[in-house]
Amino acid sequence: MGTPSEALIREMRRRRYSERTIKTYCGCLERFLAWCKKPVNNITKKDVREWIEFHSDKGQAGNTLNVNLMALKFYFEQCLGRKIWVDIHYTKTPKRIQRVLTKKEVFDLINYIKNSQHKLMISLMYSAGLRVSELLNLRVKDLDIEKNYGFVRNGKGGKDRLFIIAEKLKKNLHLLIENKNAEEYLFLTNRKNKYNIRSIQQIVKKSSKSAKIENWKEVHCHTLRHSFATHLIENDYSVSDVQAMLGHKSPETSMGYVHASGNMISVKSPFDYL
Repeated sequence: MGTPSEALIREMRRRRYSERTIKTYCGCLERFLAWCKKPVNNITKKDVREWIEFHSDKGQAGNTLNVNLMALKFYFEQCLGRKIWVDIHYTKTPKRIQRVLTKKEVFDLINYIKNSQHKLMISLMYSAGLRVSELLNLRVKDLDIEKNYGFVRNGKGGKDRLFIIAEKLKKNLHLLIENKNAEEYLFLTNRKNKYNIRSIQQIVKKSSKSAKIENWKEVHCHTLRHSFATHLIENDYSVSDVQAMLGHKSPETSMGYVHASGNMISVKSPFDYL
């Protein structure tokens, strides 16, 4: 059967969890087992409760406590078939209002990028509301440029979804893919390797600084996704449109963008208004 962590990894990959979530859950499980010092079959609800209370006493945030609970719940229930859940009430950390760029700030950020491929990558990420991991996993076959849409394959939560392609990007995307085969990644480095997330983060950070965006250190790749959603709301699209564009499970998640201010294929990307 292997170690508890190996069992957890197998089950989470089978259910198509992201590698980042798998790594987080494994870390939680391994730290708990090292602290508990008991064989897995001897662990009780009391042990789980004491572990969470131990973290709470250290002043850890409610969200951190929740991740630990979710990791242990998944392992014991999904890997071992044991109901070991405990009901613990705690105060969640208040959510910060997400940093959102104005349309001018997005325009400036993109136009301070000198490398043409890097500029296209950041433009596409903003114009479609993509997560950076989704951008880097795009393949040529995922785009239908003439019909103004593409597909995110196996996105967050293992879901596929549609995204829109801005009219202003179609020519450059055509040029990018003209000598590529359908299975190739859309964006590759000069050495024909897949980009890593850190590289894209650095591009966004450097350009934000060059564009003299206020509080540029707070600007991240995900800031562009938040800005995309907010600009859709400002352009009078509905919350349900934003929900569909971002792949949110519930409209409540998308409602968070209303403070900053269908038919999916008919949605016009805010990039076309820049």
